[in-house]
Amino acid sequence: MAEAGRPSFAETALAQAGKSAEEVRRLGAVDRADEQLEALFQPQYQTVNSPVHRAVWEGQVPISMFRPPPPESAPSDAVLERCYEVLRNARQAHRLWNAQGKVSDTLLQELAEAGYWGLLISPEYGGSGIPFAKFASFLTRMATLDATIAGLASVHGCIGAVDPLMTFGTPEQKQRFLPRLARGEVLSGFALTEPNAGSDLTALRTIARPVPGGFEITGDKLFITNAIPGRLIALVALLENRPAVFVVELPHEENEHFRIVHYGLYALAHNYNNGLHFERFFVPAENLLQPPGGDGLMIAYHGLNRGRLALCALAAGSMRLMLASLIPWVHFRRTYGEPIGARELVRFRLAKLAGYIAAADALTQWGSWLLDLGYRGELEGIIAKIFGSEAMKESAIEILMKTHGGRAFLHGHLFGDNVHDFLAPCIYEGEGQMLALAFFKSLAKEHGRRFFEPIGRRLNLYGMKTFRMWNPLHVWRLRRELWAYGQWWLAHRLRPHLVSYVPQLHRQLRPHAQWAEAVLPRYAEEISAMLRRYQLRLADRQVKMMEMSGRIQDTITVLVTALWADRQNDEAWVLAADVLCRELRRRWSGSRLTDDDVRLARQLAELILDRRFPALDGIEEPAILMSYTESATSSLI
Repeated sequence: MAEAGRPSFAETALAQAGKSAEEVRRLGAVDRADEQLEALFQPQYQTVNSPVHRAVWEGQVPISMFRPPPPESAPSDAVLERCYEVLRNARQAHRLWNAQGKVSDTLLQELAEAGYWGLLISPEYGGSGIPFAKFASFLTRMATLDATIAGLASVHGCIGAVDPLMTFGTPEQKQRFLPRLARGEVLSGFALTEPNAGSDLTALRTIARPVPGGFEITGDKLFITNAIPGRLIALVALLENRPAVFVVELPHEENEHFRIVHYGLYALAHNYNNGLHFERFFVPAENLLQPPGGDGLMIAYHGLNRGRLALCALAAGSMRLMLASLIPWVHFRRTYGEPIGARELVRFRLAKLAGYIAAADALTQWGSWLLDLGYRGELEGIIAKIFGSEAMKESAIEILMKTHGGRAFLHGHLFGDNVHDFLAPCIYEGEGQMLALAFFKSLAKEHGRRFFEPIGRRLNLYGMKTFRMWNPLHVWRLRRELWAYGQWWLAHRLRPHLVSYVPQLHRQLRPHAQWAEAVLPRYAEEISAMLRRYQLRLADRQVKMMEMSGRIQDTITVLVTALWADRQNDEAWVLAADVLCRELRRRWSGSRLTDDDVRLARQLAELILDRRFPALDGIEEPAILMSYTESATSSLI
């Protein structure tokens, strides 16, 4: 961590690269917030000791840390079953929504009585306190009934007020708010986004001004789920030019200090998603959250990793619905006398979608398990979020829409009714490509700090913009720093690669795990070479960083999916993982599709069409829209 009052390496590098003082200041604030959050975790659970970081930089992949144990049953499972039954009954009775098409208050209350809103709140405050891994897998199951209701649990428990209070609240704050949140007396959200502040959280304009007994909030928030009168939100505002988080109880009616800002929004159609306008809105002093050693940005970042894993879990549920909707359709729809389900192209699509489901399940279970162990989960959460959102987008557009054809745009069709919700996760919890850059920076940060920060400071001392190896003066001035880096480089090149793959891995999955294990340590030299090549210009090489980040993420996804599928003891899961791993490896290497790849997809499709794919268990097949009626069919004969 950068010393107090001393610029971080990121700030120094940006300044030397000619960035404006404003950009240096803002990015430096983000960097410090990240380091403050990192310091909350025990050293063994920080990013540098995470499985991904170790796999790249230590020369040996810790296989056991990529292979979570199967989930165990617990007394809280009864609560989950009650919640599932409540939603299933409401769905079957067609009473999910109120007259305005929003989530029914009656359903919210029924879920509250079942314990839905207290799943992530500890028992001492009236909740169930279930492990996050169990919560995430439950979200997938709930999403197969309705993704909106499933998503509300994540909004409330992961990125709403629950996580900030559970993690950063004082005993008094927890006792005052958490029992009410657990009982569902009030639902929560997180008010961070503003008209001019999205991914750049340093652009906040909402101000908290100290007044006797508390603070007055003035400003605007935008795209806030659960933002209606009477709800409870965690709100980020600038307090003395630093981000701070306040627990805000929204009034039950609008007034001169508070009003709802309405707008049309295609996504989240059944949720209350609104803007909030505050004008000297009073918040008591005891509602300010005060994280140790940090500010409000640290609180905002903490819940995001949970939200990202929850997003992947929700995507896994939505993709199950897509696959289930395709089965009756490809049996029904015929071209040239044959059902399209017999066509190789359609079967390949079914197999591809099954592979996406397998990987989403694997990444969700893996990342959630690491959170439960105490890891920060930043790198793992980013991988899961990007994969889940991109896989759902690909499945919706390239598989669901194209296979259903024109019917996909009908009212009442899974695609037509939900297309915006299938696409929106690509920007939820951080836009995917921006997160890919954050992934690269987090993975390269410690190496840069250890070897390139001293070089950068030495360059700054001599007023040099860049280091040139062929310049003897440069070499002499940086001799100590170059000697330290040279020792690392030589040791890395000479270090033997230690293999530790799981010996009993399924024969179809073992080659994928071996490939990933061989490739992962090579990224250390690649990242280091990029730092050497671009030096202070690296911040402007976003496309190069994003490309490498994507390859690393794909490699991790291959490893996690192969290891996860091996533990399922099911032929269909093995085939789905094999299909997915082959696709990602082809993308990684640029190789072409083989006959064996197609044969494998056909084999998996057979199991899917016979509903022998476990992901389809318990999911109803929807009716085919606008099929011939019996009378019309009879008249044609």
